[in-house]
Amino acid sequence: MTDTRSTSGGPPSFDLTSEPWIPVLRRRDGRQDELSLGEVFAQASDLARIIGDVPTQEFALLRLLLAIAHDALDGPRDADQWAEWWEDEDCFASVPSYLDAHRERFDLLHPVAPFFQVAGLRTPRDEVFSLNRIVADVPNGEPFFTSRMPSVERLGFAEAARWVVHTHAYDTSGIKTGVVGDSRAKNGKVYPLGVGWAGNLGGVFAEGDTLRETLLLNLVARHTNRHRSDPDDRPAWRREPCGPGPAPERRPSGVRDLYTWQGRRLRLHFDSAGVYGVVLTYGDPLPLHNLHEREPMTVWRRSEAQEKKLGEPQVYMPKGHHPERAVWRGLSSLLAERPTASQTAEAAPELGAGVLEWMAQLATAEGFLPRGTRFRARIVGAIYGTQQSVIDEIVNDRLSMAVVLLNRQDRRYAQQAVSAVADADEAVTVLGDLAVDLARAAGAATDGPRSRAREQGYDALDAPYRSWLQDLGGATDPEEHRARWRADAHCIIRRIGEQLIAGAGDAAWQGRTITIGKGNFWLNSAYAERSFQYRLGKVLGQPDSPKADAAAPDPKDDGPAEPGPETPAAEAERALA
Repeated sequence: MTDTRSTSGGPPSFDLTSEPWIPVLRRRDGRQDELSLGEVFAQASDLARIIGDVPTQEFALLRLLLAIAHDALDGPRDADQWAEWWEDEDCFASVPSYLDAHRERFDLLHPVAPFFQVAGLRTPRDEVFSLNRIVADVPNGEPFFTSRMPSVERLGFAEAARWVVHTHAYDTSGIKTGVVGDSRAKNGKVYPLGVGWAGNLGGVFAEGDTLRETLLLNLVARHTNRHRSDPDDRPAWRREPCGPGPAPERRPSGVRDLYTWQGRRLRLHFDSAGVYGVVLTYGDPLPLHNLHEREPMTVWRRSEAQEKKLGEPQVYMPKGHHPERAVWRGLSSLLAERPTASQTAEAAPELGAGVLEWMAQLATAEGFLPRGTRFRARIVGAIYGTQQSVIDEIVNDRLSMAVVLLNRQDRRYAQQAVSAVADADEAVTVLGDLAVDLARAAGAATDGPRSRAREQGYDALDAPYRSWLQDLGGATDPEEHRARWRADAHCIIRRIGEQLIAGAGDAAWQGRTITIGKGNFWLNSAYAERSFQYRLGKVLGQPDSPKADAAAPDPKDDGPAEPGPETPAAEAERALA
């Protein structure tokens, strides 16, 4: 444990600029380590990435580092300045003096302005609460994924600092204890005001081969076609320390402000051995709508419901992640193009993440990122449950791709990538319909077989699609590359379909009469197989194999009058419904 006393025998101190507290993964040997803020920037070229106690903590810590970099370097002013930094291995040389200048505000235990805390914060009864309130892997109620249940008795200062940053970003909602000096407290309680700001986001960032590259790829210029920051944009440590109540209502001035937004008021209780308790309540509220010009690390969706509620012509809300969907299935959102200020007409249904839009500008208009440059689109998000009072799940995924997919002047690669996802969706739908037909032929329930078949299909396509996308940037003909994907997907889904048919049993083989609309027809596994093969070929094309050609129904064959060999009973039933 680091000695918390100052060298002069003064009050306790834990200086985040010099004490190790940020977990990192070293690039060369894969070793994990903990570094101070100063060391992280000095060694950024030798580090693979930050590693948090949970993925959302990594996202919160990255945003803290970005706020420091933006403020210490005071930029980037524009793409030209960004390009100078990209070529300069010593681009973070000004960070040490910056941290020295603000050292007092980075002291976790400072008696007057402790880092991201409020000195003297107290409840009317001077209660001190369990650290469960800030440690996200031990939520109030049920275990998440931890070996520390039922409670966290103590934390070292390094880990406590990480959870303080995470709390401002991802703290849950619900009723919180009122504190002295907060006018919102009624009968000792403050009623729900929403989760921490980052908890509302479907977090998106670009990940490079080193932490240095990751930081630079996500350093968005102050003014772009789709993003802006005010001249007075500054982080929390360059503002007056917070009091117990909320600051006067205001909108964020830019990313430095937003990445360090003080959405909570908290105070750690500690002794020489570490932290043993906390006081936590709400801080500065932040409306969710129309911050798309300020917040670049999420996709934004247009909300007609909020437009009616707020009486505004266009309202955009952060778009969250779906925990059941891999990142590649939402690729169209990541590659969505934001209309520029000069473009008019109808509002876009979605706005792409600003960090990826910035990379698109660097790759397209400026030419500073070569087309073949590879990066990983990383997504991170918290899924809340029970009125947002607990974190149920954390989304964490990454997708490797080439910068050419972001190119705005050559959309062929992005279009083929998105179309390949649509191919997968259609093929999995065909597989789900096969499972329904087999279940109906056997006289069984259909909901379970459909969902299990769809899940099996997406799981089987996951690794092949990621590998295909990674190679797309190097393809000379993206349409030809997609044709290879369609052939591979056809083989994968056909193989699963054959397994389903083989396992359907005698009842499905014998079949039964089913009713659709006003008609009856005989459904068995042979009919389901013919329909499956035909429709799979229709959505993905027929591979060049005699077996596949033989499986496709002859278009001259009349077949059953209803619903027809090309239409499974499942699809016909949906159409009639």
